[in-house]
Amino acid sequence: MTEAFPIDAKRRRLLIGAAAGAAGVLLPATRALADQYPERPITFICPWPVGGTADQSMRALCQVAGGILKQSIVVENRAGASGMIGTKALARANPDGYTIGQIPISVTRFSQLGMLQLDPRTELTYLARTSGQTFGIAVPANSRYKTLQDVVAAAKASPGKITYAHAGIGGATHVGMEQFALAAGIQFNAIAYKGGAAALQDVLAGQVELLADSSSWAPHVEAGKLRLLATWGEQRATRFKDTPTLKELGYNVVVEAPNGIGAPKGLPPAVEKKLRDAFRAAVASNEFKQVAARLDAPVMYLDGPDYKKYVASVYEQETQLIQRLKLKELLQQS
Repeated sequence: MTEAFPIDAKRRRLLIGAAAGAAGVLLPATRALADQYPERPITFICPWPVGGTADQSMRALCQVAGGILKQSIVVENRAGASGMIGTKALARANPDGYTIGQIPISVTRFSQLGMLQLDPRTELTYLARTSGQTFGIAVPANSRYKTLQDVVAAAKASPGKITYAHAGIGGATHVGMEQFALAAGIQFNAIAYKGGAAALQDVLAGQVELLADSSSWAPHVEAGKLRLLATWGEQRATRFKDTPTLKELGYNVVVEAPNGIGAPKGLPPAVEKKLRDAFRAAVASNEFKQVAARLDAPVMYLDGPDYKKYVASVYEQETQLIQRLKLKELLQQS
């Protein structure tokens, strides 16, 4: 019995030595992985259709980041289910750094609504929050609605009759519009699309009365084809300073839904760092800032760890929003 302790102590020293040796082998291997990566093109999953503002923003960012990494980043659009089809594909991909993608902030909502079977707080790797979006309500130029007050008055007179197009049930455009309706004490007839581009086309064609979207409407407003009634940011949009915000009009609703980039859980730390560094530089580049300004997408950069904390904070907010808007009931009805 007296020799048990010395034997255990010796065994412990041997184990510690072996672990240190293994760590010594792993560190050079990790460095080698970082040096070699990327050896082939990277696939970037965009969960929205081609042509929308998020798609344009992500393509511009990938082009710059690809130049930094000295390897092409190929954008692959997997639209549908308010961005969740692409997000599911991203989460299931091999965590080797060759599949990355945009993570819609609505993952914090859909995971709680049962439309996404993963916990976004722990089951994704976060690389960078990039830029926000300028959301707004627009109508065709020949619409009978000249102001948002006209819309509210008509909706009160005919509850549930006025139609609006949005980019998917439970997404930012749908939830933002329903928050506005709740604040105004009115009801709309919501028409869901697979993305903002399709919603825009039907509003331009006169098939739907209102458009709730990020700035896909901007060039058409400037061309005189659409009229912008309100934007949803904390401040007025730089390019549309004559258009009031919902808050200015008396409705305490702010929606910015910043875009972000991530990867599957389990990304090697050396590869994660290389991607974070590349996208940090890409977001700061003049090329991306010019595209972001054209899309009315204010730069809202956060590095991966801070972005992850932001997602956790939004998750908490969404818990309350789901209850207040009765989103589970809305989804069941649809």
